[in-house]
Amino acid sequence: MTKMKRFLAIVLAVVMCLAIVGCDKKDEPAAPAASTPESSAQTVAATEDNADNTTSSGTLVMATNASFPPYEYYENEKIVGIDAEVAELIAQKLGMTLEIKDMEFSSIIGAVQTGSVDFGMAGMTVTEERLVTVDFSDTYATAVQSVIVKEDSEIAAVEDLEGKKIGVQESTTGDIYATDDFGDENVKRFSKGNDAVAALSAGIVDAVIIDNEPAKNYVAANEGLKILDTSYAEEEYAIAISKDNTELKDKINAALAELKADGTLDAIVAKYIPEN
Repeated sequence: MTKMKRFLAIVLAVVMCLAIVGCDKKDEPAAPAASTPESSAQTVAATEDNADNTTSSGTLVMATNASFPPYEYYENEKIVGIDAEVAELIAQKLGMTLEIKDMEFSSIIGAVQTGSVDFGMAGMTVTEERLVTVDFSDTYATAVQSVIVKEDSEIAAVEDLEGKKIGVQESTTGDIYATDDFGDENVKRFSKGNDAVAALSAGIVDAVIIDNEPAKNYVAANEGLKILDTSYAEEEYAIAISKDNTELKDKINAALAELKADGTLDAIVAKYIPEN
């Protein structure tokens, strides 16, 4: 082999080696990042932070229907009333911030059941039907179902409601009782109590069955109406809580017990419902 041929062979061999080395480096996958206990913990924490769990976030979400004075109603743009104040104190005792969501009364039980809110508090009575889907706290207030009629109405007692058109707020105990006693065909449902009262004033219904305290507020705000002397039913209010959240139920009951024991609960009720 001549010197020139040997030189070209050596150059060709060197080029081939460099090409092979270059290909190996290019195709080599990058080494995975080392997994540390700290990075694993951060991943778990991020997952937990994204979980839809309001009670672990420091916010206690309450569902209500803010057209039920004096238990819940708007004062300017703020929801106030007995339930709003009691719920605020419960949240404070639990070390949490209260958030109130206003919705149709008929939607509250479903919101509690599905967990989109933590509890429902809206002058709500414990019934067998509601107990099928949610639990309730201890009682925090008592109430009376009353009948509102026009001042010149021929309806003088509960018995006179037979065959009459009765206005109620949908899904309330007034709705349930009236349907059982007088038939579904005689009950006209409204999403808000004041809508039922407006229908009474307009002659669309003959009477409205609703809780006594809201009834007094509605009669005071609408001329020509009165409340029958005879009450329709007596009941107790409690807080609706998911059946899956017994821990929250126990905490709410403990907070209510403290508010009852120190007289705070009575003071709040007296603030909105002065003794005659």
